[in-house]
Amino acid sequence: MIDFKKHSGINTLSTKQVLNVSLEEAWDFFSSPENLQRITPEDMGFQITSEVSHKAYAGQIITYKVGILPGIKLNWVTEITEVKDRAFFIDEQRFGPYSMWHHEHWFYQLPDGKTLMEDKISYKIPFGFLGKIAQKVFIKKQLKEIFEYRFNTLEVMFNEK
Repeated sequence: MIDFKKHSGINTLSTKQVLNVSLEEAWDFFSSPENLQRITPEDMGFQITSEVSHKAYAGQIITYKVGILPGIKLNWVTEITEVKDRAFFIDEQRFGPYSMWHHEHWFYQLPDGKTLMEDKISYKIPFGFLGKIAQKVFIKKQLKEIFEYRFNTLEVMFNEK
């Protein structure tokens, strides 16, 4: 499920997915920055350019190259601002394509042993009126495609065992 909302000039994308793995297994996978490339569409040319620790930690800076449009790759710098083991972590853009990017990753153990994963991304597009047009024309569509790809990839990885 992917949901978009807009409030006070900020866009919010929310997703939920149940994974057929324990909370520990889900946390081990998602809190490891090097796994992000595995769940990002190949055509984006996503590449981590910094050294990364095996596990995310508060204060960690991660740099990437990412294709936002065909033939256009940008540098993107995020910081892991907060981590609570096996519960959530937050990354925020420090430099990149957005005026603001705040991504919350939440994990909940379900009674049946599965894990509910929720993402909440609050973001703001630069360039005023032109940014609003870009959001309507392609940014929202691109983000939806990225998170649909991620959903489908995770279904194969964790739910079709």
